[in-house]
Amino acid sequence: MSRGAMKAGGARVAASKGVAFSKSPVLAVRLPDWRSRLVLFVLFAAFAVLGIRALWLQGMSTQFLQKQGKSRYERTLELPATRGRILDRNGAVLASSLPVKAVWAIPEDLLKNPPEKISALARLLEMPEADLRKKLDSDRTFVYLKRQVEMPVIEQIEKLKLDGLDTRKEYKRFYPQGEVMTHLVGFTNVEDKGQEGMELFHQKTLMGVPGSRRVIKDRLGHIAEDLGMFREPHQGKDLTLSVDSKLQYIAFTSVKNAVEKFNAQAGGAVVLDVHTGEVLAMANYPTYNPNDRSKLTGAQLRNRVITDTFEPGSTLKPVTVALGLEKKKITPDTVFDVSGGRITVTGRTIRDMHPKDHLTVGGIIQKSSNVGTVKIAQLLEPQDMWELYTKLGYGQAPRFGFPGAVAGRVRPWKSWKPIEYANMSFGHGLSVSLLQLARSYMVFARDGDIIPLSFLKVEEEPVGQQVISPKTAAQVRTMLESVVGPEGTASKAQVAGYRVGGKTGTAEKIVNGRYSKTDNIGYFVGIAPMSKPRFVIAVMIDNPRGALRTGGSVAAPTAADLGSNALRAANVPPDSSVTDIIIPENPLEESM
Repeated sequence: MSRGAMKAGGARVAASKGVAFSKSPVLAVRLPDWRSRLVLFVLFAAFAVLGIRALWLQGMSTQFLQKQGKSRYERTLELPATRGRILDRNGAVLASSLPVKAVWAIPEDLLKNPPEKISALARLLEMPEADLRKKLDSDRTFVYLKRQVEMPVIEQIEKLKLDGLDTRKEYKRFYPQGEVMTHLVGFTNVEDKGQEGMELFHQKTLMGVPGSRRVIKDRLGHIAEDLGMFREPHQGKDLTLSVDSKLQYIAFTSVKNAVEKFNAQAGGAVVLDVHTGEVLAMANYPTYNPNDRSKLTGAQLRNRVITDTFEPGSTLKPVTVALGLEKKKITPDTVFDVSGGRITVTGRTIRDMHPKDHLTVGGIIQKSSNVGTVKIAQLLEPQDMWELYTKLGYGQAPRFGFPGAVAGRVRPWKSWKPIEYANMSFGHGLSVSLLQLARSYMVFARDGDIIPLSFLKVEEEPVGQQVISPKTAAQVRTMLESVVGPEGTASKAQVAGYRVGGKTGTAEKIVNGRYSKTDNIGYFVGIAPMSKPRFVIAVMIDNPRGALRTGGSVAAPTAADLGSNALRAANVPPDSSVTDIIIPENPLEESM
């Protein structure tokens, strides 16, 4: 090999051993000094910013970052408080809470399970699989599948071992008395909050205070660590009502049978304790099962005893007579010329159903004379009548301690025209609820004073407000007892073995702003037993269809059935030796 070739080969070897390309004059690159310094400064500044940011995060933002971290893995679980029980006056359970669970899911994870397991879950939840998958078709990380699932079903669901599915403890309300007590007790919603009746009115007392605890959960929603109790739950307090389950069942059965017998639209009844003002029974029909409200309608939900108002009609005649006795304008034996059952007031004629020429004050009540009542009212001042109505609670905001109770309507006395005043004297032109009407009769049963009503058990007898004198109350009681006799308009209200008294009424319903000739309400309110009053009983039959439509025909016999069973159930001693009830072939009826 020549010397030249050897030199060329050496140069190639030297180049292959990594001789810098900058050594070559052709490949040499020269950078300005300021650019290298700029790059160095940028790198230094970036590291400085990162350092400052690290110091800020570790020093100044520690609490914020810890809070954000906890929000991603720590959870506060609510520990529901057990809702208090509702009991009747004798301790029978009317409402209690049963442990159940809510089923929830993480949609994305649950849908990863085999299809057959999803189908099995749908069957256990009693819902179409299409509806279940529709709920799972969501971007949310949490969705309820079903609330208040009973424990046997939960056990079967847990056996499926589904990923992305979990449960939450809650409670479901159970009502042992069902449809019999529902309008009084009410019910709760899926959140265990009262919606009707005592469940609603005493929500704060019954609900208690939920507790909570902190846990760490994994991404599947499973508890990885329990961080301990945060707050103990405080259980709700039990509530003892004034109602007696036995009397409630009797009242409900009597009303139900009457509605079916007389082909009526609805009915209601209330039983009051004369001594304490306690509501011992309050029944409505139609009704509903609070344990299964899937087919609940508005007609079933209405508590007609306190929400429906009507013209009290003839049941107010004793009030007019009581005012006349109190003002000493009349006595029980005062005789009135009732003009053959007709009287004209400012051009309008008022008639009696059973025309008479002369009647005593007692006879006016017994025969339910509109004309006689108007003649008594004409001896009195409208203002005095209005004041008595007010004291009895008519047209006043109810203080019964029950949601939905209506005030009724009584216009100010200064606006009454002569014909309006005449009509009001026998119960037309004003409106009351059945519960208001029943309470007003307490003034006759309690020797002239009136007390508040209570839906809770009363430990001490309340002090009454004197409205009329004991003498007047006793005189009216005697007249009311005659109404229930064979010659009165409420002969069908007689009870074997007991002296009872009361007054019937029939009101035409207002349809499209006018009194209807085909729609009416028949009612009766009475006292039993008369020798020593214990109960005030009021019954309302709404829109009976058939030959029997008046209060004397539909409400009076219903009250007799209710009263007979209630008096015996309460062990009230009989006060009459009469066991054979005499009802005339053509009993008297009150005017509409």
